[in-house]
Amino acid sequence: MIHSFLLIGQSNMAGRGYLHEEPPIENDNLMVLKNGRWWPMFRPINYDRPFAGISSAEWFADSYAKEHGVTVGIIPCADGGTSLNQWCEGGLLYDHAVCMAKLAQRTSTIAGVLWHQGEADCRDDYYPFYEEKLTKIMEALRRDLNLYDVPFLLGGLGDFLKNCETEPGATNYVHINESLKAIAEKNAMTGFVSAEGLTANPDNLHFNTKSLITFGLRYYETFKTLEDKSKVFEEKCAEDDAVRPLTESL
Repeated sequence: MIHSFLLIGQSNMAGRGYLHEEPPIENDNLMVLKNGRWWPMFRPINYDRPFAGISSAEWFADSYAKEHGVTVGIIPCADGGTSLNQWCEGGLLYDHAVCMAKLAQRTSTIAGVLWHQGEADCRDDYYPFYEEKLTKIMEALRRDLNLYDVPFLLGGLGDFLKNCETEPGATNYVHINESLKAIAEKNAMTGFVSAEGLTANPDNLHFNTKSLITFGLRYYETFKTLEDKSKVFEEKCAEDDAVRPLTESL
């Protein structure tokens, strides 16, 4: 049975780590959804731009697969530079993510959602509404995909943004992090993943490869704290495994 994870957000979820810097992941149980089918993991896993690179999700998936003894599927839907306004219910990005997730649900069980976004919402006129907007998006995703019993992991923004000169209002990242923490505290099965101490590429906008590896492991540690609270998901997996059709990998 494949346990899958939906990746949504902007460039730091898609991944901008330099490919040549990443140590290899020796795990044959990692898959990526493409054209509705599962393929052995390739890089970049979330090809949203020609310069896409390493993603924290790779190391999250590796840890999950090894500890759970299952095949892990990655559903790549992150898109660089996008704001919450573009992720709202009914928008193209939202509908694409739901469509991809529903395709994945035919041949896997979605075990969680990995979110990283906020740099595009650091603007003075955007960040005050971040908590309200993201909460609505999460509620819609849980409803439309029946994901009430699985963890949503919200990654924090890096402190290096205070030195970023290309993103308007980047110093407001502290307010985005406050909103992310508040959402995690107020919503069941939702966790905040700290980016404290992580470092960036020279652009001071994107996490570097070394930090993305650490970040992926932090995502997994946060996931485990939520997973321990949910026995419903285990029952759902057992039910799905009994009726799940075999999927083509190649």
